[in-house]
Amino acid sequence: MQNVNNIPRRVWLEVSLQRLIDNFRKIEQAVAPAQVLAVLKANAYGLGVLPIARALSDAGAAAFGVAEPHEALQLLPLGKPVQILSSVLPEEVAPMVAAGVTLPVTDLATARLISAASVRCGKPAVVHIKLDTGMGRLGLLPAEAPAVIRAACRLPGLDCQGVFSHFPFAYEAGSDLTNRQMDIFCGILDEIGRDRITFKRIHIANSDAINNFPRACRAPFNVVRTGINLHGSFDTIGRRALKVKPVLTLKTRLTAVRTLPPGTGIGYGHTCRLAAKTRVGTVSAGYADGLPLALSNRGYLLIRGIPCPVLGRISMDYTTVSLEGVPEAEVGDEVVCLGGEGMHALTVEDWAALKNTHPYEIICSFGNRVERRYV
Repeated sequence: MQNVNNIPRRVWLEVSLQRLIDNFRKIEQAVAPAQVLAVLKANAYGLGVLPIARALSDAGAAAFGVAEPHEALQLLPLGKPVQILSSVLPEEVAPMVAAGVTLPVTDLATARLISAASVRCGKPAVVHIKLDTGMGRLGLLPAEAPAVIRAACRLPGLDCQGVFSHFPFAYEAGSDLTNRQMDIFCGILDEIGRDRITFKRIHIANSDAINNFPRACRAPFNVVRTGINLHGSFDTIGRRALKVKPVLTLKTRLTAVRTLPPGTGIGYGHTCRLAAKTRVGTVSAGYADGLPLALSNRGYLLIRGIPCPVLGRISMDYTTVSLEGVPEAEVGDEVVCLGGEGMHALTVEDWAALKNTHPYEIICSFGNRVERRYV
């Protein structure tokens, strides 16, 4: 009896580690001499964090950025600094200090908690001060920032290595808000600099800023943070200065081939009704695997490199396509749902535009039954 573990997955995501490394090199070259912090939150946006982190570590990533403690702990064995970029809850402080995770200081109360935990365990806590220069989410407001920074830098046990902020509008080239945020940031640095307070690592640039605001990658800034550009994707708005390439391809198999008569209704709600006798294929992937429902009756998948229009509404597990353009298609054929080469290649940005969302949601949407394969 065949071991069920040997049965291949019906849907898989191929991630090219070589393209990932190539993308990292292009980003690194574009921002030099600034260092590159690779953002790997949410399981590297759902692509599988450990293989990606190992590849980037070997390529020379300066540090990793994550959102919460469990994401940080799994990366520490790679020997690179791991920074929580968002916030830290009171019960998380002591374990993170003991583990050696770089923590954000978003207010003076948090700085004091980190300081106390550091003193208790006899280990310095590396922190980065987080400034809210316009994101409106977390961090010190400009009016309070200098005083809080001065107080935090006096606390025992705190190794205040960095200061950072975040952009909400960097995808919009020429954004006044983005330029004003950098002015505010630099003004705070100038003010605390009069007290001889300096930081080793100063960062504000995200992937959008790397493409649209070179200023954010130059002194006084000496670190950039990038996530989606590593995957070869961009925000649907803004410049694409980096010539990075997509690293992922979503694939499945053709599970049925049938010729259906005119008048046949396809899928839930019969949103498609065949006007003529049509060769129809059923594909083993649906919205549970990450295919946007917006592809229904609008998008296409690739079989033998040929675009096959989606017929009817996408189901949780299956998608129905027309095989009229590829009459030689047969059960078991590989189907490219996202990716591919040439003029018919399907990009993350294509799906994002079709779904009226942004590429981050697309990359994070691949279901847990989709196997990640690293090539």
